[in-house]
Amino acid sequence: MGPDGSAESHRPEGRGWRLNPLSLIPALLSLIGLLAVSYPSVSSWISQYNQSKVIAGYEEQIDSVVPGREEQLLLAHEYNEALSVGALLETNANVPSGNGSSSNAALEYDSILRVNSSGLMGRIRIPSIEVDLPIYHGTSDSTLLQGIGHLEGTSLPVGGPNTRTVLTGHRGLADARMFTDLDEVELGDSFTLELFGEVLTYRVVDKRVVEPDQTETLRVEAGRDLATLITCTPLGINTHRILLTGERVSPTPITDIEQAGRSPSVPHFPWWAIWIPLGLVAIGLYILWAGRMTPPTERKVMRAPRSQGID
Repeated sequence: MGPDGSAESHRPEGRGWRLNPLSLIPALLSLIGLLAVSYPSVSSWISQYNQSKVIAGYEEQIDSVVPGREEQLLLAHEYNEALSVGALLETNANVPSGNGSSSNAALEYDSILRVNSSGLMGRIRIPSIEVDLPIYHGTSDSTLLQGIGHLEGTSLPVGGPNTRTVLTGHRGLADARMFTDLDEVELGDSFTLELFGEVLTYRVVDKRVVEPDQTETLRVEAGRDLATLITCTPLGINTHRILLTGERVSPTPITDIEQAGRSPSVPHFPWWAIWIPLGLVAIGLYILWAGRMTPPTERKVMRAPRSQGID
């Protein structure tokens, strides 16, 4: 009975959901961690996908290049014969620089083996580390963010005796693999260059880490057909260079010829497209679990007083 004579009844209120704000801290940290862990995989996959699209369209583009394939290859060999080869590995530089020149002024480096305005030249495949990347003219920073750069001042990558082509690539980029795993390539492994319908296979015969001033390692060797791949080391410090030199395999293995012109096998299935949603679901479930169900509370319901009879 209430103080005014009305009757009281107690009725449980409905349950409610309540989240302690402190419970959001683990969820927020988990979200940040998930994004941080996923970023390299996602960005690298996107980079590989874009590079694969460039490679996939390469064959179609070289069919429309003027001059045509045969003349382009002929010009490249003439350029190599007229080349005074030279290259520098400068201290604190991310990539080497070329200082060679052609004795034939009519042979312009930028116009030979040039597929399009971006300077696309060809393709390099390194099966042992699943690298399949486009090759471009030059080694500028903008070029090396797109793919692998050919070092101007060294032989164009068309093979032949008395040649050494030098290809450079970044290592340790957060959003692209490029030559990050080049240190894992072993002696005896092979890599393949594809340019204007030609397939050149090189077997790794030398692997070394050199000081920036050891330029003699990039010189042409009489009678040999060489290709050297260069990247920086240690990661993020770039005080030394990894040099991986391959010697031409002749004849070219049938398996490499059969692979020529095929679409890249990378990137592989984007597993991050599964684990990111699963991670987000897990974080959401945690938030639901962390929310507390409020205990039932009683509320007072006032009833009108009963009529009192008159004695």
